Amino acid sequence: MYQKRFAVMPRTMSGLFEDLFQNGWNRVNEEVSAFSVPVNIRETEKSYEMQLMAPGAKKDDFKISVDKNILTISYEHKEETTGQNDNKVLRTEFIVRSFKRSFTLNDKIDAANIAAKYADGILHVSMAKKEEAEPAKQEISIN
Repeated sequence: MYQKRFAVMPRTMSGLFEDLFQNGWNRVNEEVSAFSVPVNIRETEKSYEMQLMAPGAKKDDFKISVDKNILTISYEHKEETTGQNDNKVLRTEFIVRSFKRSFTLNDKIDAANIAAKYADGILHVSMAKKEEAEPAKQEISIN
């Protein structure tokens, strides 16, 4: 009486991500590795808010740029070595790696008003929405 419960999967995980990012948040370029930095994106009335999880990073090693509506966030991990090797390392599980994530910005984002801060292992990127122009109201006379 064995049944295949999950024989047909309606979409792949990558297909699910593509569906989620159809509103202008398409992932354009991500260096392929076993390590991917998780990102949350939410929309508010006046902005889009992105949170990128990067514990153990140093804020000075982040680079955020916009070029042709592509937002790129990268982090270059720089190994620090001390001249002292007095201690023997028994186990190393803390790993901080370099990464690069890119996103296509939709036409609602004001690229000139993007702000970022790094706190408690989370990079917060706030992208202001463009102010929508109110449709012009006018009366048209009939000749």
